[in-house]
Amino acid sequence: MAQERSTDRTGQVAVTLSFLVCLAGSMIGVGVFGGTPISSAAGGALSTDATLLAPASGAFAVWTVVYLGLAGYTVLQWFPVAEDRQRRLRLPVAGTMLLNAAWILVVQAGRLWVSVLVIGVLLMLLSRIFVLLTRTRASGPLDRVLVDGVLGVYLGWVCVATVANVAAALVASGFGGAGRTPDGWAVAVLVAVAGIGVALAVRGRGRLAVGAAVAWGLAWIAVARWDGALPSAPVAWTAAAAAAVVLGTTLAVRARAVARPAT
Repeated sequence: MAQERSTDRTGQVAVTLSFLVCLAGSMIGVGVFGGTPISSAAGGALSTDATLLAPASGAFAVWTVVYLGLAGYTVLQWFPVAEDRQRRLRLPVAGTMLLNAAWILVVQAGRLWVSVLVIGVLLMLLSRIFVLLTRTRASGPLDRVLVDGVLGVYLGWVCVATVANVAAALVASGFGGAGRTPDGWAVAVLVAVAGIGVALAVRGRGRLAVGAAVAWGLAWIAVARWDGALPSAPVAWTAAAAAAVVLGTTLAVRARAVARPAT
Protein backbone atom coordinates (compact mmCIF):
# COMPACT_ATOMS: atom_id res chain seq x y z
CA MET A 1 0.00 0.00 0.00
CA ALA A 2 2.80 2.41 0.89
CA GLN A 3 4.53 1.54 -2.38
CA GLU A 4 1.33 2.25 -4.33
CA ARG A 5 0.99 5.63 -2.61
CA SER A 6 4.57 6.48 -3.46
CA THR A 7 4.02 5.46 -7.10
CA ASP A 8 0.82 7.51 -7.23
CA ARG A 9 2.57 10.59 -5.86
CA THR A 10 5.39 10.25 -8.39
CA GLY A 11 2.87 9.97 -11.21
CA GLN A 12 0.85 12.92 -9.94
CA VAL A 13 3.94 15.13 -9.81
CA ALA A 14 5.03 13.93 -13.28
CA VAL A 15 1.63 14.83 -14.79
CA THR A 16 1.63 18.24 -13.11
CA LEU A 17 5.15 19.15 -14.25
CA SER A 18 4.43 17.85 -17.76
CA PHE A 19 1.32 20.01 -17.97
CA LEU A 20 3.32 23.09 -16.99
CA VAL A 21 5.87 22.28 -19.71
CA CYS A 22 3.03 21.73 -22.20
CA LEU A 23 1.45 25.05 -21.23
CA ALA A 24 4.75 26.88 -21.65
CA GLY A 25 5.17 25.25 -25.05
CA SER A 26 1.71 26.40 -26.11
CA MET A 27 2.56 29.97 -25.12
CA ILE A 28 5.64 29.80 -27.33
CA GLY A 29 3.52 28.34 -30.13
CA VAL A 30 1.20 31.36 -30.17
CA GLY A 31 4.07 33.85 -30.15
CA VAL A 32 4.44 34.55 -26.43
CA PHE A 33 7.93 34.42 -24.86
CA GLY A 34 9.46 35.46 -28.19
CA GLY A 35 8.27 32.42 -30.13
CA THR A 36 7.00 32.48 -33.69
CA PRO A 37 3.34 31.56 -34.20
CA ILE A 38 3.06 28.06 -35.66
CA SER A 39 1.41 29.34 -38.83
CA SER A 40 4.50 31.47 -39.52
CA ALA A 41 7.16 29.05 -38.29
CA ALA A 42 9.17 26.80 -40.62
CA GLY A 43 8.72 29.24 -43.49
CA GLY A 44 4.93 29.09 -43.22
CA ALA A 45 4.85 25.38 -44.11
CA LEU A 46 2.05 24.80 -41.62
CA SER A 47 -0.10 27.78 -42.57
CA THR A 48 -3.71 27.21 -43.56
CA ASP A 49 -3.00 27.61 -47.28
CA ALA A 50 0.34 25.82 -47.46
CA THR A 51 -1.11 22.44 -48.52
CA LEU A 52 -4.43 20.96 -49.59
CA LEU A 53 -4.68 19.10 -46.26
CA ALA A 54 -4.19 22.15 -44.03
CA PRO A 55 -7.34 23.06 -42.05
CA ALA A 56 -8.63 26.62 -41.82
CA SER A 57 -7.54 28.66 -38.82
CA GLY A 58 -10.83 28.14 -37.00
CA ALA A 59 -9.92 24.48 -36.50
CA PHE A 60 -7.25 25.36 -33.97
CA ALA A 61 -9.84 26.50 -31.43
CA VAL A 62 -9.87 22.82 -30.49
CA TRP A 63 -6.60 23.40 -28.65
CA THR A 64 -8.45 25.59 -26.15
CA VAL A 65 -10.63 22.61 -25.32
CA VAL A 66 -7.62 20.30 -25.11
CA TYR A 67 -5.53 22.57 -22.89
CA LEU A 68 -8.42 23.41 -20.55
CA GLY A 69 -9.28 19.74 -20.41
CA LEU A 70 -5.70 18.73 -19.63
CA ALA A 71 -5.66 21.33 -16.85
CA GLY A 72 -8.80 19.74 -15.43
CA TYR A 73 -7.32 16.26 -15.79
CA THR A 74 -4.15 17.40 -14.01
CA VAL A 75 -6.22 18.54 -11.03
CA LEU A 76 -8.52 15.50 -11.09
CA GLN A 77 -5.68 12.98 -11.01
CA TRP A 78 -4.62 14.28 -7.58
CA PHE A 79 -7.88 12.97 -6.12
CA PRO A 80 -8.81 9.32 -5.42
CA VAL A 81 -10.95 8.91 -8.56
CA ALA A 82 -10.73 5.56 -10.38
CA GLU A 83 -7.30 5.02 -8.81
CA ASP A 84 -6.30 1.89 -10.71
CA ARG A 85 -7.27 3.54 -13.97
CA GLN A 86 -5.26 6.65 -13.12
CA ARG A 87 -2.17 4.59 -12.32
CA ARG A 88 -2.24 3.23 -15.86
CA LEU A 89 -2.93 6.59 -17.48
CA ARG A 90 -0.71 9.08 -15.67
CA LEU A 91 2.65 8.44 -17.32
CA PRO A 92 1.28 8.00 -20.87
CA VAL A 93 -0.72 11.23 -20.54
CA ALA A 94 2.34 13.03 -19.15
CA GLY A 95 4.26 11.72 -22.16
CA THR A 96 1.72 13.20 -24.59
CA MET A 97 2.04 16.60 -22.94
CA LEU A 98 5.83 16.56 -23.20
CA LEU A 99 5.61 15.46 -26.84
CA ASN A 100 3.18 18.29 -27.52
CA ALA A 101 5.70 20.82 -26.20
CA ALA A 102 8.52 19.11 -28.09
CA TRP A 103 6.57 19.33 -31.34
CA ILE A 104 6.14 23.08 -30.95
CA LEU A 105 9.84 23.61 -30.25
CA VAL A 106 10.87 21.43 -33.19
CA VAL A 107 8.60 23.36 -35.56
CA GLN A 108 9.98 26.60 -34.18
CA ALA A 109 13.42 25.32 -35.16
CA GLY A 110 12.15 24.61 -38.69
CA ARG A 111 12.72 20.85 -38.47
CA LEU A 112 9.60 19.64 -40.24
CA TRP A 113 10.58 15.99 -40.67
CA VAL A 114 11.55 15.79 -37.02
CA SER A 115 8.14 17.25 -36.20
CA VAL A 116 6.58 14.41 -38.24
CA LEU A 117 8.44 11.90 -36.09
CA VAL A 118 7.33 13.64 -32.89
CA ILE A 119 3.67 13.83 -33.87
CA GLY A 120 3.80 10.22 -35.04
CA VAL A 121 4.98 9.10 -31.61
CA LEU A 122 2.33 11.34 -30.02
CA LEU A 123 -0.36 9.67 -32.13
CA MET A 124 0.86 6.20 -31.14
CA LEU A 125 0.84 7.13 -27.45
CA LEU A 126 -2.65 8.60 -27.68
CA SER A 127 -3.78 5.43 -29.47
CA ARG A 128 -2.39 3.39 -26.57
CA ILE A 129 -4.30 5.61 -24.14
CA PHE A 130 -7.45 5.08 -26.20
CA VAL A 131 -7.07 1.33 -25.82
CA LEU A 132 -6.62 1.73 -22.05
CA LEU A 133 -9.77 3.85 -21.88
CA THR A 134 -11.81 1.25 -23.77
CA ARG A 135 -10.67 -1.43 -21.33
CA THR A 136 -11.55 0.48 -18.14
CA ARG A 137 -14.65 2.24 -16.85
CA ALA A 138 -15.01 5.88 -15.85
CA SER A 139 -15.99 6.32 -12.20
CA GLY A 140 -18.52 9.05 -12.86
CA PRO A 141 -19.44 12.11 -14.96
CA LEU A 142 -16.33 14.12 -14.03
CA ASP A 143 -14.02 11.24 -14.91
CA ARG A 144 -15.95 10.66 -18.11
CA VAL A 145 -15.56 14.29 -19.21
CA LEU A 146 -12.02 15.09 -18.03
CA VAL A 147 -10.47 11.75 -18.92
CA ASP A 148 -12.45 9.99 -21.67
CA GLY A 149 -13.74 13.21 -23.22
CA VAL A 150 -10.58 15.28 -23.16
CA LEU A 151 -8.25 12.48 -24.22
CA GLY A 152 -10.71 11.47 -26.92
CA VAL A 153 -10.73 14.97 -28.40
CA TYR A 154 -6.94 15.02 -28.16
CA LEU A 155 -6.66 11.75 -30.13
CA GLY A 156 -9.23 12.71 -32.76
CA TRP A 157 -7.59 16.03 -33.49
CA VAL A 158 -4.08 14.59 -33.63
CA CYS A 159 -5.26 12.06 -36.22
CA VAL A 160 -6.06 14.95 -38.56
CA ALA A 161 -3.07 17.06 -37.49
CA THR A 162 -0.70 14.21 -38.30
CA VAL A 163 -1.71 14.00 -41.96
CA ALA A 164 -1.56 17.80 -42.25
CA ASN A 165 1.94 17.72 -40.75
CA VAL A 166 3.14 15.02 -43.16
CA ALA A 167 1.68 16.92 -46.10
CA ALA A 168 3.46 20.09 -44.99
CA ALA A 169 6.80 18.27 -44.74
CA LEU A 170 6.37 16.70 -48.17
CA VAL A 171 5.44 19.95 -49.89
CA ALA A 172 8.24 21.86 -48.18
CA SER A 173 10.66 19.16 -49.34
CA GLY A 174 9.56 19.60 -52.96
CA PHE A 175 7.61 16.34 -53.33
CA GLY A 176 6.26 16.27 -56.88
CA GLY A 177 3.42 13.78 -56.45
CA ALA A 178 5.06 10.73 -58.07
CA GLY A 179 2.76 10.96 -61.07
CA ARG A 180 -0.41 11.76 -59.12
CA THR A 181 -1.95 15.22 -58.88
CA PRO A 182 -2.04 17.09 -55.53
CA ASP A 183 -5.84 16.80 -55.55
CA GLY A 184 -5.59 13.06 -56.11
CA TRP A 185 -3.20 12.61 -53.20
CA ALA A 186 -5.30 14.78 -50.90
CA VAL A 187 -8.51 12.92 -51.74
CA ALA A 188 -6.83 9.54 -51.14
CA VAL A 189 -5.47 10.66 -47.77
CA LEU A 190 -8.85 12.03 -46.69
CA VAL A 191 -10.50 8.71 -47.53
CA ALA A 192 -7.88 6.99 -45.38
CA VAL A 193 -8.53 9.40 -42.49
CA ALA A 194 -12.24 8.68 -42.78
CA GLY A 195 -11.44 4.97 -42.56
CA ILE A 196 -9.41 5.57 -39.40
CA GLY A 197 -12.25 7.60 -37.92
CA VAL A 198 -14.73 4.81 -38.64
CA ALA A 199 -12.37 2.23 -37.11
CA LEU A 200 -12.03 4.33 -33.96
CA ALA A 201 -15.81 4.65 -33.76
CA VAL A 202 -16.25 0.89 -33.94
CA ARG A 203 -13.39 0.11 -31.55
CA GLY A 204 -14.54 2.72 -29.05
CA ARG A 205 -18.22 1.79 -29.29
CA GLY A 206 -19.15 5.24 -30.55
CA ARG A 207 -17.08 7.56 -28.37
CA LEU A 208 -18.39 10.98 -29.31
CA ALA A 209 -15.28 12.93 -28.31
CA VAL A 210 -13.06 11.03 -30.73
CA GLY A 211 -15.47 11.04 -33.67
CA ALA A 212 -16.43 14.68 -33.18
CA ALA A 213 -12.78 15.78 -33.12
CA VAL A 214 -11.91 13.85 -36.28
CA ALA A 215 -14.99 15.27 -38.01
CA TRP A 216 -14.11 18.77 -36.76
CA GLY A 217 -10.64 18.63 -38.32
CA LEU A 218 -11.97 17.25 -41.60
CA ALA A 219 -14.71 19.88 -41.78
CA TRP A 220 -12.19 22.69 -41.37
CA ILE A 221 -10.09 21.23 -44.18
CA ALA A 222 -13.22 21.51 -46.31
CA VAL A 223 -13.68 25.14 -45.24
CA ALA A 224 -10.07 25.96 -46.13
CA ARG A 225 -10.43 24.45 -49.60
CA TRP A 226 -13.69 26.27 -50.27
CA ASP A 227 -12.75 29.72 -48.96
CA GLY A 228 -8.96 29.82 -48.70
CA ALA A 229 -6.21 30.92 -51.05
CA LEU A 230 -5.65 27.30 -52.14
CA PRO A 231 -9.10 26.21 -53.33
CA SER A 232 -9.98 22.70 -54.49
CA ALA A 233 -13.55 21.56 -54.97
CA PRO A 234 -12.68 17.81 -55.04
CA VAL A 235 -10.75 18.07 -51.77
CA ALA A 236 -13.42 20.24 -50.15
CA TRP A 237 -16.24 17.86 -51.02
CA THR A 238 -14.22 14.80 -50.00
CA ALA A 239 -13.29 16.36 -46.66
CA ALA A 240 -16.90 17.32 -45.99
CA ALA A 241 -18.13 13.84 -46.92
CA ALA A 242 -15.42 12.24 -44.76
CA ALA A 243 -16.47 14.38 -41.79
CA ALA A 244 -20.10 13.35 -42.28
CA VAL A 245 -19.19 9.65 -42.56
CA VAL A 246 -17.07 9.69 -39.39
CA LEU A 247 -19.64 11.58 -37.34
CA GLY A 248 -22.55 9.56 -38.71
CA THR A 249 -20.80 6.25 -38.02
CA THR A 250 -19.89 7.37 -34.50
CA LEU A 251 -23.49 8.29 -33.73
CA ALA A 252 -24.83 5.06 -35.22
CA VAL A 253 -22.38 2.87 -33.32
CA ARG A 254 -23.07 4.78 -30.12
CA ALA A 255 -26.83 4.37 -30.54
CA ARG A 256 -26.38 0.64 -31.00
CA ALA A 257 -24.06 0.42 -27.99
CA VAL A 258 -26.58 2.27 -25.80
CA ALA A 259 -29.38 0.01 -26.99
CA ARG A 260 -27.29 -3.11 -26.37
CA PRO A 261 -24.95 -2.32 -23.46
CA ALA A 262 -21.84 -4.47 -22.94
CA THR A 263 -22.30 -7.25 -20.38
